[in-house]
Amino acid sequence: MCRWLAYTGEPVFLDELICKPEHSLVAQSLCAVEAKTPTNGDGFGIGWYGERAEPGLYREVLPAWNDQNLASLAHQIRSGLFFAHVRASTGTSSSRPNCHPFASGRWLFMHNGQIGGYLRLRRRLEALIPDALYDRREGTTDSEILFLMLLAEGLETDPLGALARTLAKVTEVMATAGVTQPLRFTSALTDGRSIYALRYASDDRPPSLYWRSGDAGGSGKAVSIVSEPLEEPETWQALPAGEVLLVGPDRQIRFEALDLHAWAAE
Repeated sequence: MCRWLAYTGEPVFLDELICKPEHSLVAQSLCAVEAKTPTNGDGFGIGWYGERAEPGLYREVLPAWNDQNLASLAHQIRSGLFFAHVRASTGTSSSRPNCHPFASGRWLFMHNGQIGGYLRLRRRLEALIPDALYDRREGTTDSEILFLMLLAEGLETDPLGALARTLAKVTEVMATAGVTQPLRFTSALTDGRSIYALRYASDDRPPSLYWRSGDAGGSGKAVSIVSEPLEEPETWQALPAGEVLLVGPDRQIRFEALDLHAWAAE
């Protein structure tokens, strides 16, 4: 399983979260403590917003702990909203197109989890992606399929509904194929203004996800969302399973329970 972080708040240099904390994302790439596997060395990526509407994106196949370019970029780039992800492959190749975050227009998406029985279901799932969006597919991961399905299900105007409809359709495909492995989906989406973070699993074992409001001084000017606490675990709150954490442009926080059947029916 992968590890990731999302940040929105007063602009900070990326290395303040990615590299410097005691249990930073780079440290987690080498030794995660709440993941299925401790090493997340199958590539990494960062996506950040600056002065343009569309995000910058840097992805590489080297392990995060062994890429000097990442350390240099993170030390120089300052952003008020950014994503970072270290990858542990669940069966697809280590390649740049398979590294998170994924981008489309102003949107960024990253994911930790997997579609149970994905290799059996891949052709069926890809068939659910409209032709206009399928042309954007670059890699081979289930995560990228999920992102393209989200776009097809109305992400631009209805993020919560798109999440529910996408997961409902994937669950239906799994059930039809007789797949008994779980769907696990701990993810973050952003349009550069708001963040939508979801912790979900079709069984009772969703991947870990934590959040914290406030900068290092507790001033409330920032919100960080992470797979594992970066330091001082007591200052982080676990996101309950089945809930979406929404952080608006004003950094106000609210929660929504994700009811696949109710949202998907709208």
